Amino acid sequence: MKAKEVYFIVKNDDERSGVMRFIQAWDIDSPLEVVIREVSTDRTTQQNRLQYRWFADGERQSDQKAWEIRAYCKLHFGVPILRRDSEEYREKYDRLIRPMGYEQKLELMVEPFDFPVTSAMTVKQHMEFLDAVQLHLSGLGVQLTNPAEFGLCK
Repeated sequence: MKAKEVYFIVKNDDERSGVMRFIQAWDIDSPLEVVIREVSTDRTTQQNRLQYRWFADGERQSDQKAWEIRAYCKLHFGVPILRRDSEEYREKYDRLIRPMGYEQKLELMVEPFDFPVTSAMTVKQHMEFLDAVQLHLSGLGVQLTNPAEFGLCK
């Protein structure tokens, strides 16, 4: 298998049969993990997948790398949401991160440090974040993947 991860949502017998055909066609050249679980009503998995798709959309259609777009969006849209909604987050961010220079803050938003922003959000906060990312990237002329592809419709 060439992809690092393959994700399916199976809603009926035909789709299950398609997944089974896909699995049967695998060349087993190394151990693979198969996880089957009910789709969560918690939309964070779909939200995460959509945000990364949008960062990739931005990379393909602009002069920025996906990680640069991610860092910018976390710092400019995610941090303000968390600072507004959490006194503890605001206090720690303001004490530890706010005094840093802008470039240092951007570096902290991505690997290897990956300062927690979206991972600390509720589903509602993450939706607000995605709305801000959509507005920002669309304003730059980026054609974004439709959220309906991830089961996220307004």
